[in-house]
Amino acid sequence: MLTRCEEANLVLNWEKCHFMVKEGIVLGLKISQARLEVDKAKIETISKLPPPTSVKSIQTFLGHAGFYRRFIKDFSKIARPMTQLLEKDAPFVFSEECLKAFQFLYDKLVDAPIMVAPD
Repeated sequence: MLTRCEEANLVLNWEKCHFMVKEGIVLGLKISQARLEVDKAKIETISKLPPPTSVKSIQTFLGHAGFYRRFIKDFSKIARPMTQLLEKDAPFVFSEECLKAFQFLYDKLVDAPIMVAPD
C-alpha cells in the first residue's frame, strides 16, 4: 500500500497514520473490528449544549446532531419542528413541540446505540 502511495506521489502525514491497531477514531466515529460507534468526546460537546434560544443555536445543535443522524431512526422527522424555525421569514417561537424534539434528540445522542458491522 505504501509503495502505491509513493508511485501516485501521495504524501502521508505520519503523525496521523496508525497501522496494526485494534480500534481508532475516524471522522468522529470509533471504529473497531466488531462495531462502529459514536466517539464519546463528540457526544460530550453535544451534552453541554443548552436548549436552543435562537436560530444560530438551533443551527449549531442540528449541525452537531446531524453528523450522527445515521444512529437515530427517523432523525429528520423528529427534528422537523426545529428545522421549521430555520425557514426564511419564519418567526422564532421555540414551542413545547420543539423542546420535546430537542430533548428526544439530546437523549438519543447522549445514549447513542452501537452499530454492529455485518458478519
